[in-house]
Amino acid sequence: MEREKKLQLRKSVKPYERTSLQISTIQILNTLVPYILLIVLGFLLYQVHPILSVICGTVGAFFLVRSFIIFHDCTHGSFFKDKRANKILGNITGVMTLFPFEKWRREHITHHATSGNLDKKGTGDIWMMTIAEYQESTPAKRLAYRLYRHPFVMFVLGPIYLLFITNRVNAKDAKPAERRNTHLHNLAIIVIYGLLIYLLGPVRFFSVMGPVLFIGGMLGIWMFYIQHTFEDSYFEDESEWDYVKAAVEGSSYYRLPKLFQWLTGNIGYHHVHHLSPRIPNYMLEKAHNEVTPLQHATTIGIRQSFESLKYKLYDPQQKRFITFGEYKKFAK
Repeated sequence: MEREKKLQLRKSVKPYERTSLQISTIQILNTLVPYILLIVLGFLLYQVHPILSVICGTVGAFFLVRSFIIFHDCTHGSFFKDKRANKILGNITGVMTLFPFEKWRREHITHHATSGNLDKKGTGDIWMMTIAEYQESTPAKRLAYRLYRHPFVMFVLGPIYLLFITNRVNAKDAKPAERRNTHLHNLAIIVIYGLLIYLLGPVRFFSVMGPVLFIGGMLGIWMFYIQHTFEDSYFEDESEWDYVKAAVEGSSYYRLPKLFQWLTGNIGYHHVHHLSPRIPNYMLEKAHNEVTPLQHATTIGIRQSFESLKYKLYDPQQKRFITFGEYKKFAK
């Protein structure tokens, strides 16, 4: 991609970096309100039959994902024009989704600034090794990596580990304000959840919140994994790395049915989001449809997305992901 074309592409998406107070307000009403109502309804229906609580929790999980997208936009400062409003709503939705605002904002901004950069990967990313890194690793590290990339560990154990362990602990280099924010989030979660468990009992509480948090977390990890792990995803060394190419060629367009596109807050247009994080989620589809070069991004459907589970290592020479089976042939 020539330099002029890249500059033009970034310029082309600028008009979509605009917030709408009306749309943002509607999105709060059609996302956070149904989410809370589903949880309350699930608690109330437990006395009728526990399975009804589980059903409410399962549906609520999709609204948790949509609530997370609002949180996500707030961390980018793209949901409201006002910085303070983004911070307030971001912290509220952060407590709701179990993501500390300041900690995740810093890590996610780092992810955007380094996505596809082989020399700077590791913050806010899914753990990915190149062939050389895997070959040079100890047997113990190789085993850890293979376990990490196993679907059961990533999508079943992953949500539990992410929500209740990594999200609760600050990084060593975190600044005081970030540490305080994480501690306040942890305290708020303990108080709110502790009070609900005390009032409702643990069984009723987890019959609703168990499916909400587990399925919601699993869906979130799935979306992130799929949109950065496809065969010819973009990765380059620092000397060759380019932000625009990393956005358009290293992030996919996950084409979903309209209902699931809505429930996941349009984050399937991940290539657009990476090109310009300042575009609010409700403008991503419009940008994709009206800026022609964005339509050439790698498109992945639901059936095709399951194929991405087989990709384990990145081959910088062929510039593509390979399976462990291909690695065995390569290593002979």
